[in-house]
Amino acid sequence: MNMSSSFIALIWWVIPAAGLIGALGYVVWVTKFKDNFESETTRSIGKFAEFQNTFRDPNDHTPVNRNDPNPNQDRTPL
Repeated sequence: MNMSSSFIALIWWVIPAAGLIGALGYVVWVTKFKDNFESETTRSIGKFAEFQNTFRDPNDHTPVNRNDPNPNQDRTPL
């Protein structure tokens, strides 16, 4: 298979151009849009933590294990 020299020259321009466009796109995303995603993620994590807290025993702040036959007992080894 013999590639033409013009096609090979085109590849030497296309690959760096694609890299440059990708890098510029990343810089724009970080500077303009990343904060919006992070604040939504933090808000979502806070809501998930509230949801998890609904499964906790109000008198004991350790997680409740629904599969444990003896929940919320002292776990110190004998």
